[in-house]
Amino acid sequence: MPQNRKLTELKNIGKKIAARLNEVGLSSEDDLRMVGAVDAHRMIKSKYPSETLPVCYYLYSFEGALCDKHWNEISEKRKLLLKAAIEQGDGE
Repeated sequence: MPQNRKLTELKNIGKKIAARLNEVGLSSEDDLRMVGAVDAHRMIKSKYPSETLPVCYYLYSFEGALCDKHWNEISEKRKLLLKAAIEQGDGE
């Protein structure tokens, strides 16, 4: 698998999500891999605090991009762990 692809070359990452990632300083596969799905979601959430970010569009998409899977192919167990990690950080 080629490394450090453009965000839009990753599964689940379209132009809108790539633009959001760019806005928080993430512009490549390596950038996303370095922060991980949970922190990438948190970064966008903190930039857009009044918006509801559907976990399937963001959190699961990021995880799927990093695993080279469609977001819907991520196991339910993994989805629960990802959601729990996000919810832990939301107690601010």
